Amino acid sequence: MSFRLQPTPPSRPNRCQLFGPGSRPAIFEKMAASDADVINLDLEDSVAPDDKDAARKNIIEAIGDVDWGSKTLSVRINGLDTPYWYRDVVDLLEQASDRLDQIMIPKVGCAGDLYAVDALVTAVEAAKGRSKPISFEVIIESAAGISHVEEIAAASPRLQAMSLGAADFAASMGMQTTGIGGTQENYYMHREGERHWADPWHWAQAAIVAACRTHGVLPVDGPFGDFSDSEGFKAQARRSATLGMVGKWAIHPKQVALANEVFTPSEQAVLEAREILAAMEKAKAEGAGATVYKGRLVDIASIKQAEVIVKQSELIGAA
Repeated sequence: MSFRLQPTPPSRPNRCQLFGPGSRPAIFEKMAASDADVINLDLEDSVAPDDKDAARKNIIEAIGDVDWGSKTLSVRINGLDTPYWYRDVVDLLEQASDRLDQIMIPKVGCAGDLYAVDALVTAVEAAKGRSKPISFEVIIESAAGISHVEEIAAASPRLQAMSLGAADFAASMGMQTTGIGGTQENYYMHREGERHWADPWHWAQAAIVAACRTHGVLPVDGPFGDFSDSEGFKAQARRSATLGMVGKWAIHPKQVALANEVFTPSEQAVLEAREILAAMEKAKAEGAGATVYKGRLVDIASIKQAEVIVKQSELIGAA
């Protein structure tokens, strides 16, 4: 272990992030009533240019008017390469209530992108005397973003979460696919007359997880485009959970339950984790650094793995 301890990520449920366009205020109440842990009201890709101003106004009103419960409430602003983003930030922080928790910054390519938004947010907060600091989440959606992923993860103390945006990422990388997440038809291995589909997003997700865990940020899987394919969504989510991601986006309400199912530790998993912790406590009391649990070796590293599962369960139960 390095002398520099791995920081603890924010303690909050983040199993599912439900997205909805700011241009459709009629769905805001339904989003608030959903089982998603995080609500992302969108000003970017799902909102047409002519609707940006109206969508921003809708969101500002809804932040204070809608009962969002205990959910994390986030707004995705427009990209820094557009003429909209600065007005998104200024109007949100000058006009919206303190119920707003987070700003999502899309298409982040380097640490300087976070610096720019952080500087503007800090200035507006100071000018308006906002008592609750706004946190950030970012989306990695480009070759530049994945190349600079660690410096991005360390770029701002406001940063709490990071997601992979598969569609724009694929376009930036020149990937020959129009799919958004999931396995891809031509990305396979051939053996003994059978095709075995691999995961073309795996390496990027692993890089994001490593950067996030190094700097105390929550790693989150992004969208799965085919909302008619529930099994495909769950398969992608399970792979992401196995890699260390804490949750996944929902671009359709039916995906909320699927994400919660995958990213909520099962009763059996929690029970086993608690039993491992108890077994290791007994081993330590007897002066041993390892023990056997259900026929397999468990040691100090097993404690850390078990503690992750138990903590996830406790966070979800407290929400």
